[in-house]
Amino acid sequence: MINHDDALKAVASSLDRPSAARIYDYFIGGDTHYAIDRDFAEKVRARLPLIGEYCRTSRQFLGRAVRECVRAGLRQFVDVGSGLPTAGNVHEVADETRPERDTRVLYIDNEPIALAHSTLLLADTADPGRHHAIAADFLQPDDLWERVKASELIDVREPVVLVINAVMHFVKDEQNPDELLEFYRARVAPGSLLVLSQMTNENPVNEDERQALLDLLEYYESTTNPGFLRTMAEFERFFGGWPPLEPGLVYAPAWHPDEHTLFAGSPSESRVIGGVARKP
Repeated sequence: MINHDDALKAVASSLDRPSAARIYDYFIGGDTHYAIDRDFAEKVRARLPLIGEYCRTSRQFLGRAVRECVRAGLRQFVDVGSGLPTAGNVHEVADETRPERDTRVLYIDNEPIALAHSTLLLADTADPGRHHAIAADFLQPDDLWERVKASELIDVREPVVLVINAVMHFVKDEQNPDELLEFYRARVAPGSLLVLSQMTNENPVNEDERQALLDLLEYYESTTNPGFLRTMAEFERFFGGWPPLEPGLVYAPAWHPDEHTLFAGSPSESRVIGGVARKP
């Protein structure tokens, strides 16, 4: 973990380029972003008007997935690429779902400002005995998993929920995502759950949307996290053949929708796919 002083120093850094974490925070209605991020976000929105709704769809999927994982009996969460804290954080949803408040959540991010704000939020509002934030990089799996074990918060001998939400569209194929996911899948105990989602370029409604999604990737090349979109088939392999929880890999609004779910009547318009699978 980092302390308050380190967190505050980090907030003042990393402002030379738009940050994917802060842009996402802006799109979902958060308040941790800067002019460079807002200007970029509005440029994207001008080309892809529903981008904010797509981001909110990812966040809603995360909340519903956490609730279902708690109801399935799991009590440990490792949230990789957790981003900036905002409404519906994993520990908040878990505690709301299980009033016994015995779930444990480890947040992991490599973005300095995201980590700083997570640390400050947890220090002020969370249970330090059950909720931690640490610095690690999804692309450096050995180091990340050593830090998970060193945190002493997560018992890796027991099932965990490994959350990798709205992250894989920032991992290009040349960065070996298959090997990365294989590594993490191998490290968790049988009975663990894997929560995955990402934006998709499958079935654009017309040629303009197809081009807009290509433009989106071009825009993000100038940010801290260039993007990469995938079809359902290209994304499904990341679950490693683990049996999915119902209803499987679907457009995110079709995964246990509730009264708040955006695009519930037309899930494929959400541009977000996701699912949860259990390790045999």
